[in-house]
Amino acid sequence: MLEIRNLHARIGENEILKGLDLTIPDGEVHAIMGPNGSGKSTLSYVLSGKPDYEVTDGSVAFDGADLLALDASERAAAGVFLAFQYPIEIPGVANMTFLRAAMNAQRKARGEEEISTPDFLKLVRAKAPDLGISQDMLRRGVNVGFSGGEKKRNEILQMTLLEPKLCILDETDSGLDIDALKVVSHGVNALRSPKRSMLVITHYQRLLDHIVPDVVHVMHKGRIVRSGGPELALELEESGYAAYAQDAA
Repeated sequence: MLEIRNLHARIGENEILKGLDLTIPDGEVHAIMGPNGSGKSTLSYVLSGKPDYEVTDGSVAFDGADLLALDASERAAAGVFLAFQYPIEIPGVANMTFLRAAMNAQRKARGEEEISTPDFLKLVRAKAPDLGISQDMLRRGVNVGFSGGEKKRNEILQMTLLEPKLCILDETDSGLDIDALKVVSHGVNALRSPKRSMLVITHYQRLLDHIVPDVVHVMHKGRIVRSGGPELALELEESGYAAYAQDAA
């Protein structure tokens, strides 16, 4: 699904990714953990095509294609989805309008027919209650007046409707209480599939208690310095990241 080789990236003169290697097979969930400033969010931005992040070396193959050759909208149409750490508000754009426009933009890019209004309404009404998304929230502007937990649940609703091949979750647990964490995790787990891969970026083991990964990676100073099973996250919870600093030197 995703194969990253020797990836170097910077923003301005600040090099952040420094030779990162990562492979995520079809159907697997991989978690990346690491201290602040290690490059976790930068990796998510580079993969999703956020402007200002310059790739200076390396390659990223996604589903057999050169991901770096595509712009952000093309990456989305190809099946890359980024759930933001801090979802923004979009006043004046109704949530339902945004969701249908996003679905139909991707369908058009893939040569598919647009989803009709009745079919769209039926689909949203089937999916939204499982994530605690009310009709009022669907009528409001995108994320306008939403709590932190509501914004994250709304992101997972977007992901559910768009059905991406690669889900990148950038600290989705940030700002969630335990109840919201369970709802969001349930929504993510419902999307696990042999044809869908996930990259979960987090600081804390608590998210991985609910979204159990196949592989855990430790990131430090722009590189993956250790990889292991779910037990690696428990080790990090107990000992922190100091033991891995020398591996990134």
